[in-house]
Amino acid sequence: MGHEQAQQQEEEPPKGKIDRLARFISSRTGATYPLLRPAPEYSLNPFYWLGALSVVAFLIQGVSGIIMLLWYTPTSAAAYSSTQYIFKSVYMGQFLETIHLYTAYAMIMLAFMHMMRGYFVSVHKKPRELMWITGMLMGFVTLGFGFTGYLLPYTVVSVSASDVGVGMVNALPPQLAGLVNFLITGGGSTDAELLHFYFLHVVVLPAVLLGLLLVKMMMLETHGVAEPVTGSLTAKLKRTLPIFPDMTVYMLELAMIFGVGMLLVSALFPLQLQAQYSATAAGAIAAQPDWYFLWLYQILKISFFEHAGIPVALTFVSVVFIALILLPFIDRGDNRRLIDRPKFVTLGAVFVAEMIILAAWGEITPGQIISNTAAVEVLGGTALVVALAVGGVYYALRAPGAPAPSGGLSSMPAHAAPAPVKVYQGKWTGAIMTALMSFGALGMGLSIDSVAKLVEFGFSAEMLTRLTYSLCLLAAVIALTLVMLRQVGSRVGAPQRSRTKVLSRLGLN
Repeated sequence: MGHEQAQQQEEEPPKGKIDRLARFISSRTGATYPLLRPAPEYSLNPFYWLGALSVVAFLIQGVSGIIMLLWYTPTSAAAYSSTQYIFKSVYMGQFLETIHLYTAYAMIMLAFMHMMRGYFVSVHKKPRELMWITGMLMGFVTLGFGFTGYLLPYTVVSVSASDVGVGMVNALPPQLAGLVNFLITGGGSTDAELLHFYFLHVVVLPAVLLGLLLVKMMMLETHGVAEPVTGSLTAKLKRTLPIFPDMTVYMLELAMIFGVGMLLVSALFPLQLQAQYSATAAGAIAAQPDWYFLWLYQILKISFFEHAGIPVALTFVSVVFIALILLPFIDRGDNRRLIDRPKFVTLGAVFVAEMIILAAWGEITPGQIISNTAAVEVLGGTALVVALAVGGVYYALRAPGAPAPSGGLSSMPAHAAPAPVKVYQGKWTGAIMTALMSFGALGMGLSIDSVAKLVEFGFSAEMLTRLTYSLCLLAAVIALTLVMLRQVGSRVGAPQRSRTKVLSRLGLN
């Protein structure tokens, strides 16, 4: 009903600028459409509900957090002792703290997975541009939850990590830095800072997130879930299911599976309360933020940014995230298939790989300044490995020319039938393939040896660089091998329809 109304409104010609603006807002936000539309059967897939699971994690945090508020005191003198009381004296208090922290981690991870899935399947395209922007804002609010909540136990690690984050704010332009500092830290005293973090975490951010969630749900009801990009849909998959009871029962099942998983993880790996904050204890550790900000902190530790200044690094990171927010207006094509978007797919794969490498690298090099050479080798090597791997897969799978007729080879005219298969026996092909196998074995051996030494002797920049080089060699060999196999296959007349079938099974066609 709402979808038909949306189409009808979009087909009617606009009468003026104000009318066009009103129609754009209405068609994108769904402000004038009815709610609770049926959902298509193809959406019965957990990957379609990563955002919903993130909301479930938020609800679990809300319940556990409200219970902990009964005993928590947001002052620098009592924050740690009240947290310790919850751990030791409140019934199931340690479990309560553990599940609150683990669901916060799960919420951040699910939100990131939700964003990247949407990026790769192009859910940001018309008419879902504003949905994407709203979702990105919700992601930033989710990170704000992690940043503000980390300080509240007032342990030596949480306070030191929060100080690192607050220090990064000072790199902003003076006027903006002053405003943000006041909003976060208040008057500058430890009590004012803790109270502001507490108020942001408990009142402001939940209210903002719920408001954005309502806006996004309204737009979701208008546009529905995006269709899959794996080809035509069968009549069964196009069939819609009512919200009650079908979709409601399915979402409850996912929520219960997720909740049980969080309960089990929290019971098996209980959280241990760290030492209380003091200036002496803080001086004895290398202060680092939690894992979800570790990638950013690792960028700031690169020697180039140490000399150029934190503002340069923050500007670079800000440009990346502004580009992500404005992605609907950058990637404007109508085509959503992965096989037809190699540039954006490669950029997305490099982005994910770099964030993982930066976070892992930061974990094993606490407090160490990263040389420019090491940064180029590790980060540049990671980008090269991923780009070669993705490019090799695209080059091997992307079919040249038009797809085969639906009738198969038998329906083709006699003069169009492929030539008899001849085995290509060029001596250069054999020599190149032999060399590739040799270099592939070398790259695999070096990679296994590097991983074994990292496990045995611990992480070091030298071993990590060696591993990066070996993976680059292995990725280059794989890409060149795929190219050679493709060239040989085209020369012996590999049927086009088999390649199209492979693409379809991989969801690339």
